Amino acid sequence: MLTDFLKSKPIRVMIVDDHDMVRRGLAAFLKSKADLELVGEASDGSEALDVCEQVQPDVVLMDLVMPEMDGSAATKVIRERWPQVQVIALTSFQDRALVQDALQAGAISYLLKNVSVDELAEAIRAACKGRPTLAPEATRALIQAASQGPTPGQDLTAREREVLILMVEGLSNPEIARRLTISRSTARAHVSNVLSKLGVSNRAEAIAMALRLKLVT
Repeated sequence: MLTDFLKSKPIRVMIVDDHDMVRRGLAAFLKSKADLELVGEASDGSEALDVCEQVQPDVVLMDLVMPEMDGSAATKVIRERWPQVQVIALTSFQDRALVQDALQAGAISYLLKNVSVDELAEAIRAACKGRPTLAPEATRALIQAASQGPTPGQDLTAREREVLILMVEGLSNPEIARRLTISRSTARAHVSNVLSKLGVSNRAEAIAMALRLKLVT
C-alpha cells in the first residue's frame, strides 16, 4: 500500500558544515542508518541555500559558525522559503547568544557535536516528526537568558532611540535639542531616561552598550 511505502522511505538529510572532516564523519554516520539518507552537502550558509533548493531535504544538520553566511542566517532563509524543511543546529558552541539566534531563526533542535550517534539519529527522526531536541547545555542557556530578563534598551521609546542615535553620533545635549527641535531641558530629560533604561551612569557607557547590543544602526 502507498502508506506503507511512504513509511518505509528514508529521511532525507542534508549536511552543512565548513569542515570537510566533519561532513565526512556525518556522511558515514548517515550511511550506517537504514532509515536515514544523505542527499546533499554544503560548506557554508550561502551554498546551503542553493543545495537545499535542489535536493529539498527533510532535515538539515546545520553548523552555526561558518564563513560567508552563518548557520542562523541560513536557517532563517530555509525556514522562510521551505517551511517543511526542519533544521537541527549542530555545533561545537554552547554560547547563549548562539542558542537563542538559532532557535529564533527557526531551528527545531540544538545539539552539540559531542552528541552520540544514537542520540543524533533519534534527534533527526524526532525533527522529521516536528519534535524538538535540545542539548542540556542549550536548555541551561535558555533558562539563564530567561532569568536575566529583557535585553537592556528594549524598553526605549521611539524618541529615546532617536536621542541615543544622536548620542552615538557625538552630539551634546544642546545639539540634540536643536536637531530634534525640543528644549534643552527636554533633551536632558531624554538623555537621563536613556542612561537609566540602559543601566549605565554616563554617555560613554551608553554609547558603548548601544554599539555592542546593536541598538542603533
